[in-house]
Amino acid sequence: MTRRIFFKLLGAFLLVIAVATATLDFAVRRAWETSLRHELETTLTQKARLFAMQVEHARDRRPLQQIANEVSQAADARATIIESSGNVLADTRADPEEMENHATRPEFIAALNGNIGSAQRISHTVGIPFLYVAAPVAGGAVRLAYPLSSIAQRVRHVRLQLLFASGLALLVALVLAVLISQAISRRLQRIVVFADQIAAGDLTARIEEGSADEIAHVAAALDRTARQLERSFAELETGRKQLETLLNSMQDAVLAVSPAGKVEWSNGVMKRLAYGHVRVGAPLVETMRDPEFLRAVDEALRTRQVRTARASSLGAGRSFDVIAAPLPGGGAVVVLHDLTEVERVEKTRRDFIANVSHELRTPLTSIQGYAETLLDSGGNGNTREFLEIIRKNASRMSRLTEDLLTLARVESGETEFALQPHSAAELLREAQQNFQEILKSSGMELEVAESTPAAVQVDTDAIQQVLTNLIDNAAKYGAAGGRIVLGAREVEGRVEFYVRDFGAGITSEHLPRLFERFYRVDKARSRESGGTGLGLAIAKHIVLAHGGRIRVESALGHGSTFFFTLPLAVPADTTAGTS
Repeated sequence: MTRRIFFKLLGAFLLVIAVATATLDFAVRRAWETSLRHELETTLTQKARLFAMQVEHARDRRPLQQIANEVSQAADARATIIESSGNVLADTRADPEEMENHATRPEFIAALNGNIGSAQRISHTVGIPFLYVAAPVAGGAVRLAYPLSSIAQRVRHVRLQLLFASGLALLVALVLAVLISQAISRRLQRIVVFADQIAAGDLTARIEEGSADEIAHVAAALDRTARQLERSFAELETGRKQLETLLNSMQDAVLAVSPAGKVEWSNGVMKRLAYGHVRVGAPLVETMRDPEFLRAVDEALRTRQVRTARASSLGAGRSFDVIAAPLPGGGAVVVLHDLTEVERVEKTRRDFIANVSHELRTPLTSIQGYAETLLDSGGNGNTREFLEIIRKNASRMSRLTEDLLTLARVESGETEFALQPHSAAELLREAQQNFQEILKSSGMELEVAESTPAAVQVDTDAIQQVLTNLIDNAAKYGAAGGRIVLGAREVEGRVEFYVRDFGAGITSEHLPRLFERFYRVDKARSRESGGTGLGLAIAKHIVLAHGGRIRVESALGHGSTFFFTLPLAVPADTTAGTS
């Protein structure tokens, strides 16, 4: 890390130094060189004017060559005296006799016109570049020339000094880069070590920075993050332990499954149920082998919806209600509720009801038969009235025992239904024929509002009993409406039947309990009508045994409608093809 930071800092310093050097070389140097030439030209101009004055005053007393030599030595420049025709009269660098005519020189032409002339060019005589400045005199001009090589020499000297300064700056930058990179590297290394400790799970790690720069701000932010993470993980761990304690205290078995179908967690009840074979990370199929259990979990993982099932092979003689629910982050949680004791009690209850009902049938039949015999043999007023009460109540108890036996057989699954395809329209027509005359005698109408030719897979006698119970219920409680409507329609791959009356209706508080055994909305009226209170319960269990559902809709003053659905019949060719 130190090496990387060092090279980055060194590169930054080198870039700054290079830019500064280039700026000084291309901008400052040129400006300085231009200023130097301008200053030189000004100086030469002044000296050329003095040169012209000396020639004017001393040309008659001294030789021109001597004057030129003195001026050249004083001005440190080449001195030349030229007559108006362009011929050189004196020069300090060459023989005037051998020099060419200067009539075409631009500085000489300007001087002949009475001005100070200047020009830069390579001398034809000497062969090096000069800066020429000429001043007018009587009968010609005088000229001073300064070699430009001196300026170039000074520029080279300045460049060398600039390069030396750049090298010195580079050396200082190198030392600074080493020192700064080592300091930054040590601070960053502490941050890296701190981050590695946090990543390894050591949330108690801390980092301190004494400075106030950006690195210190980063370290402080990371330190605050670590403190917050420590608090959050502590809260999560506390919550996890509380949840684990809660789940372990449950009487139901709980199992968490990953999206890949592997065990993630289980409570103590589940471990005891699986005889300790629950292994975290193992496939669920290695832990639980019940097909219904595995199917419910698979569907919950696949459809992301709650699925229920009944598992009976998880333990010898034990039955469980399985509820598999998807988790928000993927996977599912499975709860197994032990129904063994509940089913045992329910079976005991059903057996008790069936046995009692069976035992009551014979004495009740005898009582009813003897009461009818005594009534047929005649009798006076009070005796006949008492016999009629005995017969009526014996008959009612007999119906009650028959309904109890029917309900017990349906609930326990002892009743075997002969399922066959049957037209929904034909079922409604048979129900209408059975009740048409009975209801007409009581002033009520029974009509079929709609039907469908679709066939349903049913036991005809059982479904006729359902329709009979519903029509009988509608006749008892909806007589005020004057009519009952039957119907059937195909809905979402099923056939929905309904029985509607137009009586007083039922309040909403009673609707959830209507299909419970012995539940009555109007108890006094039910006793007067001779009902047993089991008709709707029997209808419900018959429909459920057919794989359907039953429900009721009602409102006060608008009558009641009972609905039940039945599965469509499987076509014969499809059945043959799949067998």
